[in-house]
Amino acid sequence: MELSLSLYQSSSLSLFRRNSDHLIGATRIRQMPIFLRRPMSGQSTVLAPIVAKKKSEIEGLSEEMNSIASQNLDFAPARRWVRSAFSDVQQKLDHVLFKTAPPGIRTEEWYEQNSRGLEIFCKSWLPKEGVPIKGDICFCHGYGDTCTFFFEGIAKRIAASGYGVYAMDYPGFGLSEGLHGYIANFDELVDDVIEQYRNIKGRPELNGLPRFILGQSMGGAVTLKVHLKQPDEWDGIVLVAPMCKAAYNVIAYSDQMRLKTAVELLKATKDVESQVEKVSSPLLVLHGAADKVTDPLVSKFLYEKASSKDKTLKLYEEGFHSILEGEPDDRILKVLDDIISWLDSRCALK
Repeated sequence: MELSLSLYQSSSLSLFRRNSDHLIGATRIRQMPIFLRRPMSGQSTVLAPIVAKKKSEIEGLSEEMNSIASQNLDFAPARRWVRSAFSDVQQKLDHVLFKTAPPGIRTEEWYEQNSRGLEIFCKSWLPKEGVPIKGDICFCHGYGDTCTFFFEGIAKRIAASGYGVYAMDYPGFGLSEGLHGYIANFDELVDDVIEQYRNIKGRPELNGLPRFILGQSMGGAVTLKVHLKQPDEWDGIVLVAPMCKAAYNVIAYSDQMRLKTAVELLKATKDVESQVEKVSSPLLVLHGAADKVTDPLVSKFLYEKASSKDKTLKLYEEGFHSILEGEPDDRILKVLDDIISWLDSRCALK
């Protein structure tokens, strides 16, 4: 008997009934869970569900914590609950970003409803009381990432060097509202980022200070498109393993990606590639030379083609994709020191 496959998540069945076109775009590129369309003799096509494979347990966690970790994270309330449950675990991780976190950093978390009616999570890290702020850095996270896990440690180290660091979770990512990992329109996401960071610019502690934008992986594409829409808004761009040119491995992530998201990422990289000569702000590009997710040769392409008069490319031998959190301690600290030194030298010119 011939079987045809319809891939979608069982939790989205009601959404399928309302808008099948939207659901197809929101489908993750994977085959679990799946529904088999089984033509029956004398009957119309029916759906026969196959139960998704249970997530593997995380070694070292209790049964209760593994149960929490296995939750469906498609919607923001579940993601917020899991983040709250794991906050203590995160801070106790045997990782240089948490073990050496500088004391006294002032943090603030808040939600704002944007012009599209979506609840956006934001967070800031400021130097300890009495330390003047040199400039502000706005962060654009990568695919499958948030601004509240490893970036927490990264932001504290940058803030300890005298910077105000600001971050947001995109709609559908982290703690912000929206279907998990779903990008219906990349340009809309970019506009969401512009809107949020325009609001942050108005904060009194940042009046007249240099502004920088930092993007990692997919956040590199977000950052470049923000800059292309606001060429005079930023005093510098920092890109870490940026996704900025279409490549064969553009969707080679360990996380499963939704079909529409993959299409939007391909469109975004092609758009950035076609406009790379318009990148004009001071530019720092950092990349692991052995990265298998985003191509370091693409960073070299960006460096060579950008019209910026002030531009720097740093390649880290034996470094892979996550050079800010997934490398040996000395390499992570070296990359952070390189970023802070570059920021310091640009602020000194103001």
